[in-house]
This record gives sequence, C-alpha cells and structure tokens, in this order.
Amino acid sequence: MGYRFTDLTRTCHDDWRAYIEHDFVRGLGAGTLDEGAFRHYLQQDYLFLIHFARAYALAAYKSRTLADLRQAHEGLKAIVDVELGLHVGYCREWGISEAELAALPEARPTMAYTRYVLDTGNRGDLLDLHVALAPCLVGYGEIANWLGAQPNTLRGHANPFEAWIAMYEGEEFQAAMQAELAWLDARLADVTPARFDELVEVFRDATRLEIDFWQMGLDRSL
Repeated sequence: MGYRFTDLTRTCHDDWRAYIEHDFVRGLGAGTLDEGAFRHYLQQDYLFLIHFARAYALAAYKSRTLADLRQAHEGLKAIVDVELGLHVGYCREWGISEAELAALPEARPTMAYTRYVLDTGNRGDLLDLHVALAPCLVGYGEIANWLGAQPNTLRGHANPFEAWIAMYEGEEFQAAMQAELAWLDARLADVTPARFDELVEVFRDATRLEIDFWQMGLDRSL
C-alpha cells in the first residue's frame, strides 16, 4: 500500500498540531483574539491570496494532463474571480478599504511563505507544489473542523470571528479540501520511500511557515 496525506501529517505530527491548534486559532474559536491582530492577519492574507493565485497559474504550467490543467484553471478562477472579491468585502466589514489593501507592505512571514511555495513549485514538480500548498488548503478546512469540535468554541453572533469559521467549515470549502485530499492521495500512493521523504521536508517547511503566519497575526509584526 502506498502513502496518503495522513502519512505526511503523522510524520510531521508536532508541527501540524502546533499549526492547527495555534493560539491565534484558539483565539478565533473563543472569540478572544485581539481584533487588531485579526485585521493585520486579514490584510496579509489578501497579499497571500494574490500569490496563491500565482501558484495556481504555475500549477497550470506544470500540468501534464488535461485533468490537472483544468483543476489548476478552476483554482485560479476561483481565487481571482470569487475569493479575492469576497476577501475585499470581508475586509471592508472590518474597516479595511480596498485602497488600503492595495497599498499594503508585505510582512516578512507573508513573503517567506509565499515565495517558498512558488520556489518549491518552480524547482519541483506538480506534486511538490500541491504539497507546499496543502497546509493552507487542507489545513484551513481541518482548523475549522477542529474548532467546531471544541467545547469552548463560541458560536453565533457573540463571536466576532464566526463568519471566518463558518466560511472554512462550509460545504464549498470542505468540498475543495476533500477534492485536494483525493488528488494528493492518488499521487502519494505511487511515490517511493525516498520521494516521500523529500515531500515530508516540503510539507514540514510549509507547515512551519504557516505557524509563522499565525504568529505574525498575533504579534501584528511586519
């Protein structure tokens, strides 16, 4: 039997749990996160989404089958045509204008993670790129599900971050996460132990950079 995505999270267990259960995440669930920290995260996440779109464009370039090309195209369209617009609207609700977003300086953790993803995709193959992106696409879905299972997660209007949690536990994002997991499992099933070890390094690095992204929000650092 070949490898699966769960083998990546099992091998990188401590880093994965530190990411999923970060203090920033716990603050989102409890509704106690400093609102200034959340605004800072939202601003930097806008910049991240732009680079995320670039990563899907790179995935299209790296695709060797029509199915993979279509998947990359749909991902790029979803970010550029839908998700970025929704993010701008959500930022507006938090008092952040589109003009402010356009003039944002890029925080070092944002730069580090996004450039790592793009560099990994450039020097590796399509699987390398997907594994580098997995902590974001799969991780956010898992985080929402983890928060939903915690007894101290505050739900409803009493939690100012309810909309964020609901978005990532929603049917559309969860379906995208499951589709990505199915794609990863199908490719990981065929890799050799040596190749798996290479992918573990990519996954661990990307997960640690996601941890840094949460910490950046918590610290409001640039």
